[in-house]
Amino acid sequence: MKKLCIIMVALALLAGLPQCKKGNTPTPTNDGEKVNITLNVGGGASTGSATGNGSRADVNTENGEVTFEENDVIHVASGGVYVGTLTYDGTNFSGEVTEPTEGQKLQFYFLGNKTPEFNDDNTGCSVVISDQRTKLPVISYAPSRENYETGRTAYNATLLNKCALVKFDVTSVVPNLATCLKGMNNKVTVNFADNSFAYSQDDEGIITLPAGEGEKWGILLPQNVVVDTEANSSDGIWTGSCGCIPAIAENDYLTEGITVEITHPTGSVNSLFTINAYGAQVRFSKGNMQYIGSAGNGDDNNTGAYWKFADHQWDYLGTTTGQNSDSKTVDRDLFGWGTGCLYLMPPWSTGTVDADYFAYGNRFYSLYDSDGSADWGYNAISNGGNTINSGWRTLKDYEWSYVFNTRSTTSGIRWAFGIVNGINGVILLPDDWIPSIYTLNDPNGGDYPSNTITAEDWVNVLEANGAVFLPAADSRVGTTVQGVGLGGNYWSAKRHESELFFAKCLIFIAGNLEAEYAFFFHRGLSVRVVLDVE
Repeated sequence: MKKLCIIMVALALLAGLPQCKKGNTPTPTNDGEKVNITLNVGGGASTGSATGNGSRADVNTENGEVTFEENDVIHVASGGVYVGTLTYDGTNFSGEVTEPTEGQKLQFYFLGNKTPEFNDDNTGCSVVISDQRTKLPVISYAPSRENYETGRTAYNATLLNKCALVKFDVTSVVPNLATCLKGMNNKVTVNFADNSFAYSQDDEGIITLPAGEGEKWGILLPQNVVVDTEANSSDGIWTGSCGCIPAIAENDYLTEGITVEITHPTGSVNSLFTINAYGAQVRFSKGNMQYIGSAGNGDDNNTGAYWKFADHQWDYLGTTTGQNSDSKTVDRDLFGWGTGCLYLMPPWSTGTVDADYFAYGNRFYSLYDSDGSADWGYNAISNGGNTINSGWRTLKDYEWSYVFNTRSTTSGIRWAFGIVNGINGVILLPDDWIPSIYTLNDPNGGDYPSNTITAEDWVNVLEANGAVFLPAADSRVGTTVQGVGLGGNYWSAKRHESELFFAKCLIFIAGNLEAEYAFFFHRGLSVRVVLDVE
């Protein structure tokens, strides 16, 4: 591992999904005499100090050197408190400080041109370096070589990096969006009394690299442990993987390139399923839709409640949360048709009058719309990107049918009945499933006991390779939840062509499956949504 050159610099790549906190404007702790000083950080790259030749737009990947540019700012402390700032003019830093302490060294801090958050008595400050999309927020420090003396105005220092310069190799299905890494130290806290640096996480510990694919350089703060981090797009909708981040020391220079891949939407299974003869494909969500009504306050729209995907593909609520009632403040995953919109027929609807339920194309009343948008995916889904109308939708009945009965797959296997983690249901395999990954008995049929799969095998083998599981959560009539664990019923977004108060659905039970069945609107069924592949 090479060492990062001890110049302190700032480059061209600042990042951050959550924006840095706005720093307060510090005031020197006394109204003493103002002193104008200059700081020389030059000396050439061979000495490990800044060359002073301007641009930070490029990293010298041969030696890790990054250089100052005009208007870079250094913060100055003396006697344990902040005393002023210096600004770079292309050759030296210069500025006004307030009554530094005689006979002591001046302390110089370059904080990545982030505006610090100072504590009340100016004895310390902190900065968050999340945002690295435009310039790299290098963190560096040095004391002056000379003690402060009244009348001396010129000082020298060689600033050492208190961070690491790290290369990432990024591939992304959404190259127009920035890439975010979670779980990293992204906050620096400086104590001016002893010139110590502490490193921690702000918010979710996000470091945001620039948009685009290929080689991306980032600034990482020291950490003494290996980190398995998450990788996401800056809009929160897409996710992927990141190679392990090693322990990071001050002044490290990591050039091997840590692999980052943004491959699929947040909350989706990373696999593809063809849904029609034209080759259109979708990705399934990682769990059934759930409405968390218990988080609401019970007003007309149950403000505070939210939508989410089940934590595991085998999860369903049954009657455990009280969804065998008409209360709006309970958690639900069995919904009447068209109940994905709070302003029309809300998700807690349990009435048995079918005329009260209807499709809502573009959220407008559309009782006779035979291809009506009875869609729960329009909502912001907390673990599915948390963005309204981000593309999640419910399959039409003919799309369900194509997935189960028609599409061609590499293995020749489309689905099988099974028991996953003790839960009955249907295993749906992606287009490119390879049979040697896991042997399934009675493909394209069977019965629940045909394939008994542990939670560990499901997560680490089948789901890891793109398999989808639809649990047998059965259904609800009015406030009666019935048949839990016996069969599965999943709404489509399509009305019946001729029956006014019926909508199409996928239904399976004890070895039988039908993809274009029909139930009354008021029946409470499961919902599993998908995202179209562009």
